[in-house]
Amino acid sequence: MLNRNSQPAIHTLDQISIMEPEKYTLDNGIDVYQFDSGTQDLLMIELIFKAGTWQQEEPFSALGTNLMLREGTKALTSQQISEKLDYYGAHLETSVEKDHAFVTLFTLNKHLTETLTVLEDIIKNASFPEQECSVIIGKQRQTLAINMQKVSYLARTRFTSLLFGRQHPYGQTIQPEDLEINDTDQFARFHRLYYHAANCRMLVAGKIPAGFQMLLQQHFGGNDWLRELQPEVHFAAAPSAEKEIFIQKDDALQSAIRMGREMFNRNHPDFIAMHFLNTLLGGYFGSRLMSNLREDKGFTYGIGSGIVPFDHSGFFFISAEVGSQVTRQAVQEIENELNKLCSEDVNEKELELVRNYLQGSFLRSIDGPFALADRYRDVLLSGYDMNYYNQMLEIERNITPRQLRELAARYLNPKEMYLLIAGKQA
Repeated sequence: MLNRNSQPAIHTLDQISIMEPEKYTLDNGIDVYQFDSGTQDLLMIELIFKAGTWQQEEPFSALGTNLMLREGTKALTSQQISEKLDYYGAHLETSVEKDHAFVTLFTLNKHLTETLTVLEDIIKNASFPEQECSVIIGKQRQTLAINMQKVSYLARTRFTSLLFGRQHPYGQTIQPEDLEINDTDQFARFHRLYYHAANCRMLVAGKIPAGFQMLLQQHFGGNDWLRELQPEVHFAAAPSAEKEIFIQKDDALQSAIRMGREMFNRNHPDFIAMHFLNTLLGGYFGSRLMSNLREDKGFTYGIGSGIVPFDHSGFFFISAEVGSQVTRQAVQEIENELNKLCSEDVNEKELELVRNYLQGSFLRSIDGPFALADRYRDVLLSGYDMNYYNQMLEIERNITPRQLRELAARYLNPKEMYLLIAGKQA
């Protein structure tokens, strides 16, 4: 019997065997990465396109095209698409990031033939009907009008323009005038240029049924949607000369604080160690920023920090909403925490706490085939395989207080960061 008077032993992760996907290539060159795992007759099928804001020429093209995919094809109306997916118990998600666009289908295996047919039609034959477009754009206008009243939104969207410039794809944000669209030509053009087989990878996870590869080849492996890749485009960042920005919002009850700087992506040799340092600073509930500004000072309900990696760059940020009357004190405490990391060694007890937290979080994040696929997507888009995570665990297990202090001094000097505050002048 289990002895409940004896605490279970704590084990650290030395090296773990993480499932690698099976890779195969369809006849038209699409690479498929497949996790055959799980007990339920359920599949996730995700198509990944290089069709993010990095590729767009007009501000709303990437998001608008992605949103419009399920709004009608040459054969089906938006209502018919929704009814078919509902009837077969399937769920479709579309999303856009800075560098990529995603179309993800969750489907029962027994209805795979029917749901793949709908997915194929959506991807290849989107018709971009003007009536549905006007509804989508109307919703976007309403959402944008609401968001522009929120200090958190103002701070988040303006902050990236400080780091990269307003015209840079990583610094661009949608403005009301960008939604004055009278026709759907820009969406049809963007779809033609970027939603095709040469610009696509596929990620599959779940209990793979017999004959699945042949079925995938039948729907997506042909040359009927194979077109030429567009030339790679490059942009130079144009960071703001001003390091401290204030956005006045007189009716705001709180101020939104954003502090940070341009950084790097997963391909940089310091990325994993910086991920560890960021967790210690503001990446989990027991972090230094939370302990200081929430638990000790009571300035905020929540504060956090993060590193956002893109294909061509990345950035570090600290984010919080605080009472207007304590905004400057909150900024000072954030700077104090950054300066401590730059000048003092982390004690071994805190180091071990963060190490254990990260190991536990990682184990939870690979629990199940869909979670595995999510984890794999992150490294796939950066050019790695699952061995990346064993390298990550190795670095986290052996990182020293001196290394963390040197990293902080190199990258987290508050004097080198941008500070943006949106709210009421206190």
